[in-house]
Amino acid sequence: MQCKDLGKLPILLVDDEAQLLHSASLVLRSAGFAEVLTLDDSRVVLPLLASRPIGVIVLDLTMPYLSGKALLEQIAAEYPEIPVIMMTATNDLQIAVECMRSGASDYLLKPVEQSCLVAAVRRAVESRVLRAEFLSLKERMLTNSPHEPSAFAEIVTQSPAMFAIFRYIEAIAASPQPVLITGETGAGKELIARALHRLSGRAGDLVAVNVAGLDDTLFSDTLFGHAKGSFTGAERARDGLLASAGDGTLFLDEIGDLSIASQVKLLRLLQDGSFYPIGADRPRQSRARIIVATHCDVRRQVELGTFRKDLYFRLRTHHIQLPPLRERREDLPQLTLHFVEKAADSLGKPAPSVPPALFQWLHNYPFPGNIRELEGMAFDAVARSQGAVLSLQSFKEAIADQMPTPGDASVMDGMSASSGSFPERLPTLKEAEESLISEALQRAQGNQGVAAGLLGISRQALNKRLIRRDAESF
Repeated sequence: MQCKDLGKLPILLVDDEAQLLHSASLVLRSAGFAEVLTLDDSRVVLPLLASRPIGVIVLDLTMPYLSGKALLEQIAAEYPEIPVIMMTATNDLQIAVECMRSGASDYLLKPVEQSCLVAAVRRAVESRVLRAEFLSLKERMLTNSPHEPSAFAEIVTQSPAMFAIFRYIEAIAASPQPVLITGETGAGKELIARALHRLSGRAGDLVAVNVAGLDDTLFSDTLFGHAKGSFTGAERARDGLLASAGDGTLFLDEIGDLSIASQVKLLRLLQDGSFYPIGADRPRQSRARIIVATHCDVRRQVELGTFRKDLYFRLRTHHIQLPPLRERREDLPQLTLHFVEKAADSLGKPAPSVPPALFQWLHNYPFPGNIRELEGMAFDAVARSQGAVLSLQSFKEAIADQMPTPGDASVMDGMSASSGSFPERLPTLKEAEESLISEALQRAQGNQGVAAGLLGISRQALNKRLIRRDAESF
């Protein structure tokens, strides 16, 4: 059974008190649990488990014929994957400890508050789903490629790091838990969200919204909608995007820019699936899965107090960190050819051939704008192309515009930055090499792979020079 189906399995209530069964089933159904079964005879439980799957069992401790504790031990032995929540009117710590040792996932004291019952069942469901996801993730991580490559057809890559992400996505796609996608601007976060939704098999659509710049009122109206007459101009009720998502996926981009007030509402939605349209007195339930993305360092925002810690940990139940393009340079040729063909098709002209020299130019460039920047370069080059071979000029101009220029301090000791202008004493080749390496490492913020690209050499060659330099200084 897939992980997504585990959360939809029925909840089984077992108690010899008919009134308690009736009230507890009503509470769980109103909390969003679609199917709740009740039994007042503990002897019928095991035959029922043998005939159909059950998600969670809420079991009374003291019952005639077969006690709850004896039944718990049998369930734990024969169906260890099913969480069992024990209920009892006896406030005895020793009994509670024995039940937990026998395999109970939780212990509730009668009379049980409605909120406590709902929370305990929801925790048990989530625990079972997460355990199944872990086992699935462990199995999938043993392979080297995605099981369903067609789901990632939009993402052009041959990077091992990206394939590892694909395998992780396949493992968590069916989970109802939220997903946090982080990565630099232009790295392809929305494509990852679409692949997640495609693999989830959810009946509804993927509804995407960029929340950057939305104040709390606009955020609430956009996502939750409003009731008729809730504010001036609200002549009729309107459903928000959350209702439009239905059983599908809601993708919130740039979540790091969300206001604190809106973060509170999002947290409530993630905790119990409920939300209030503006002006409404009664909450509504959502069945949509939440995926969020940001280019910000959310952990740093938590430390600064601009992002709620509880929301952060709720969102990162599943976390995908996308590598920037400069860390997957093996994809540059394939991506460039893809964007050239895409640009030519959209412009209605034959695709020009790409000279191999272009790939060397691109390999030495750090791409601060990532894949989106490369796509823009390719479209501009194809639009300006007049022949059968793609010109390098537009790429060179784009790269020159983005490359940092040296300041007052020279790249080399005492050497002028202007072409052909040198100081009275020429630096030695060794001095020039050391200055160039230091400057490249500084511009690359210590990343040796990027620094090697700026210098036009391999990372191994740079590493040898650094080892030699350190040995000589020692």
